Amino acid sequence: MSYERKEIYNEDEVNDLKESYKNIIERLGEDPQREGLLKTPERIAKAMLFNTQGYSQDAVAILNSAKFHEDISEMIIVKDIELYSMCEHHMLPFFGKAHIAYIPNGYITGLSKIARVVDVFSHRLQVQERLTTQILGAIKEALNPIGVAVVIEAKHLCMMMRGVQKQNSVTTTSAFDGEFMKNPTRSEFLKLISTDLV
Repeated sequence: MSYERKEIYNEDEVNDLKESYKNIIERLGEDPQREGLLKTPERIAKAMLFNTQGYSQDAVAILNSAKFHEDISEMIIVKDIELYSMCEHHMLPFFGKAHIAYIPNGYITGLSKIARVVDVFSHRLQVQERLTTQILGAIKEALNPIGVAVVIEAKHLCMMMRGVQKQNSVTTTSAFDGEFMKNPTRSEFLKLISTDLV
């Protein structure tokens, strides 16, 4: 049997976006009927729907779907979570890693759900600063932990391939709540995410 890739899209949304991208390609001075560009408007439409699917997802519901009562109050860290998002100012990608910690207050969640929360908010038009606080807010709302910490490190193509064209700059944003507002806890978290333990 041959491999068949299946993707589910709303055909009306795809067709509307496809026409828009066809017009954009033409306005840029290209021929959308050229062989290499014939399917490009549809590909871009599907890529954009995929890259913005976070608008139809609920991060708190995802966390609650794997919420378990557990009487522990030690720091839980999930670090080096890959993220890919799009800058809302230029609609160019930014990409990097998120490091997330929380201290349970009677409840924990599945580790993969933390990564899913990153995906929900990064699959929207974003700024890194808001992305950081949205992740923190969802974890706080769903788990009511003793503390939450989020650090994101990312490279932005809007700085790398246009504008100032700085290839090696990295943007770091952070958000802390609860116990992580205290220096000893925050310092422990920052030390652990910068250490290679494995």
